[in-house]
Amino acid sequence: MTELKKLLSIYLDLYLHQIIISGARTKEGASKIRIRPVIMKDKLYFQCTSTVGTKEIHENYEKEPLLEHIEGWITEDFRQLQLGSVNVLSSKKGKLTIKEKKKKKEGNLCDKPIRMEALSHNRKKRYILEEGKPVEFLIDLGVMTSEGKIVHSRYDKFRQINRFLEFIEDILPKLTRDREVTILDFGCGKSYLTFAMYYYLHELQQYDVRIVGLDLKEDVIEKCSVLAKKYGYEKLTFCQGDIASYEGVDRVDMVVTLHACDTATDYALAKAVAWGASVILSVPCCQHELNRQIHNEVLAPVFSYGVLKERIAALMTDGLRAQMLEQAGYDTQILEFIDMEHTPKNLLIRAVHTGKKKENKEQLRACLDAFGLHPTLERLLKEGGREA
Repeated sequence: MTELKKLLSIYLDLYLHQIIISGARTKEGASKIRIRPVIMKDKLYFQCTSTVGTKEIHENYEKEPLLEHIEGWITEDFRQLQLGSVNVLSSKKGKLTIKEKKKKKEGNLCDKPIRMEALSHNRKKRYILEEGKPVEFLIDLGVMTSEGKIVHSRYDKFRQINRFLEFIEDILPKLTRDREVTILDFGCGKSYLTFAMYYYLHELQQYDVRIVGLDLKEDVIEKCSVLAKKYGYEKLTFCQGDIASYEGVDRVDMVVTLHACDTATDYALAKAVAWGASVILSVPCCQHELNRQIHNEVLAPVFSYGVLKERIAALMTDGLRAQMLEQAGYDTQILEFIDMEHTPKNLLIRAVHTGKKKENKEQLRACLDAFGLHPTLERLLKEGGREA
């Protein structure tokens, strides 16, 4: 076995973070390969994601075949391999130079025993849904194995679910126990968080809760409905429909909208305000509307860079939404949902109804006029009789 194979055989296990192979020798084929562990049917594989132009191609390998592939890639097709503190350089003739930085004595999560201990400690300390306790919907959704272990490739999703449940935990005092609590989840998608909400509120917190998941995709709604029935979640239902036209309920206690695209978020927020929902949790996505409108002579030099204009418009979109909810009688916060390293769409708007309307119409109007903005939410709230 070559020195490279011996090195890789040590690191290729469940605790691998990732391997990056880069520095393609030719413009044809993949420009980069990223390798990470995945669990499929309780068996360890390694997913190789090859970047070819603007596309990503995924292939899964077991350990031994992967060792052969990596050796071929680094000696023939690429110049560099990065594995934590290890850097492998390949010359034109395929000669390998392996450099390894010395590990720090403390806090190095590349060390397996330390890493396992740290993860175990963090999970017990931070997570509402703990590893080691099988949860049926997490198993079916591929986040957890039947033994209750978290699938390595879905660990970010596991963290996201628990982070979301922390937001739910914070607003529990706003949900009554005297009657059935109605929650609407607009744009529920595959419904990881919808199932998590029901499980947490009904099974763990013993609330009398009815949750309705709404999405445009018929196949997604059908699959989620089957799963809800399988788990015996009698008051968790899924409907196909559009946020703007949904009229299925008269009274709503909490509205959740996660990654509803562009103005779909505005329609969901306006619906929530019209219902007088006690709590609104919204993670906006694809804020295109204001990006098309925004202009300002002073900031014109900055707006000439498309990516900066897009980000500024997205931040202003959510900031203005929060202010409009304040004017509609909500105490509103903008919070970080998950780490920026996982997704740039990581801001959550949390609004709790207090009935106290913020008097900032002149300031808000001045801001809108300064950037030539006409947000959909402003129009919807006016039409609903709750002027922003």
